[in-house]
Amino acid sequence: MSANRLIYLPLGGAGEIGMNSYVYGYGPKGKERLILVDLGVAFPDMDTSPGVDLILPDISWLADKLDRLEAIFITHAHEDHIGALAPLWPQLEKKVYCRKFTATIGRLKFEEAGLPVNQIVVVEARPATVEVGPFKVQFVPVSHSIPESSALVIDTPAGRIFHSADFKIDHNPVVGEAWDDARFAEIVAERPVKAMTCDSTNVFSTHEGRSESTLGPALTDLIRSASGMVVATTFGSNVARLKTLAEAGRAAGRTICVLGRSMKRMISAAEEAGVLSGFPRTVSPEEALEVPRRNLMVLATGSQGERRAASAQLSRGKYLGLEMKDGDTFLFSSKTIPGNERGVLRIWNAYSEMGVNVVDDQGGKYHVSGHANRPDLEHVHRLILPDMLIPMHGEHRHLREHVRVATEAGIAAAVAPNGTMLDLTGDVPEVVEHVETGRLYLDGSALIGALDGVVRDRIRMALNGLVTVTLILDEANKPMGEPWVELMGLPGLGRGERPLAETLEADLDEVIGRLSRKVMADDDKLEEEIRKVTRQVTMEEIGKKSEVTVVISRLVAE
Repeated sequence: MSANRLIYLPLGGAGEIGMNSYVYGYGPKGKERLILVDLGVAFPDMDTSPGVDLILPDISWLADKLDRLEAIFITHAHEDHIGALAPLWPQLEKKVYCRKFTATIGRLKFEEAGLPVNQIVVVEARPATVEVGPFKVQFVPVSHSIPESSALVIDTPAGRIFHSADFKIDHNPVVGEAWDDARFAEIVAERPVKAMTCDSTNVFSTHEGRSESTLGPALTDLIRSASGMVVATTFGSNVARLKTLAEAGRAAGRTICVLGRSMKRMISAAEEAGVLSGFPRTVSPEEALEVPRRNLMVLATGSQGERRAASAQLSRGKYLGLEMKDGDTFLFSSKTIPGNERGVLRIWNAYSEMGVNVVDDQGGKYHVSGHANRPDLEHVHRLILPDMLIPMHGEHRHLREHVRVATEAGIAAAVAPNGTMLDLTGDVPEVVEHVETGRLYLDGSALIGALDGVVRDRIRMALNGLVTVTLILDEANKPMGEPWVELMGLPGLGRGERPLAETLEADLDEVIGRLSRKVMADDDKLEEEIRKVTRQVTMEEIGKKSEVTVVISRLVAE
């Protein structure tokens, strides 16, 4: 048996939607040469990560093995595949390989972060090959909801891996490369595929996927029938959908205006990379104000309810002079990602109160997914004919169902959520190790770990409120006046309509007056007593054990 092994390890994206990050390795056990495929983000919510900007994979395992890491490969420019590249690249400092459109987006991110853009290398599609260590990697065009999405063919001495990345079967995708069965048949004929790691997002959708090109007529009819201004939102990265919407608006006799920096940036990047042409002429928000409402269509960011995006801004009033009015139409030409429903419904209801007609995708009439449904996945299984299949890009239920579909077709398969290292060297995937994985939080400009306690403390303060108690002691460790209490996130009145702060101050003053000199001289013990009393009183007064911060100041004799 060979002393070398071929391993696969997801650090993110397996057992969740988003934060995609996958490691492949080949070599002696514990000394494998490694490559990283994708480095994406997930998006926060107020319930589990309040105030956080982005959630990133914890790459500590990889950062400890930098001498073995050969390179980074990015399959496409969606944020859940590239969003963590700039924040985490300084920990890795390895060459990044991707196709031109993805490189254009990546370099913009590097420029903003002050990172060297020359570390991002543009690679042409197969047969162009990147050779790093024991790996030979080719980018294979697949259709998806962003231009130049690519699967990867990863050749190793132990066999060929087909990493599907995100894909759908679309023979006329409007923007980007069409799906071509012959392309994949050629890959298999050239060398059999040992292992296929495969997108699992839509494994529960039992109907065949639809092409982006089928949406135009329905969208044109909807826009033409609208009496007032039309605003449509979709993923800013879905350049094909933006073009479809803009062309439908133009066909309905409307002038097009784009609202939102990220959407404008994606259109510009697609044009710069040469993957987008013929986009209808657009006008600025200032020029749009001069266009009659019945002749105007706006493309706006914020399909997932993001509070600072253009869609949300319009739902709260005027934005750059534009304003939604009774009789206007707002279209969600997108699918709501699980977890974002609350933000989307907030916008929907705000528009409803204005008298705006809100339209969603209505079962695929105004939106098609960028991911392969089950019949399309089964078609690709038959096309690639892998010896084994490892589901990725999905929640645990998606991975498990995908394994069931594969095994029923006679393909060896395994569920491998984040942190599960598989040995792919043999005939079937074998779990050989479980690696500690987790997440990092981008909080403003700071990167914090999940175990640092920052987010946990923020959640506890949000749930329980905060009491700050300040106590000043003289040189003899005696209080100089009553403790001073400040409340945050707590009601001002307790039982009997008494001010809560005053009740706390009185009870604390009484308890402190009874404490021994030994306790009064020990900050830790004194703080513990104050915290205990404060939580008892808030529980009695308002039914909550608040979070407590104690500040003890001691005067020192000169």
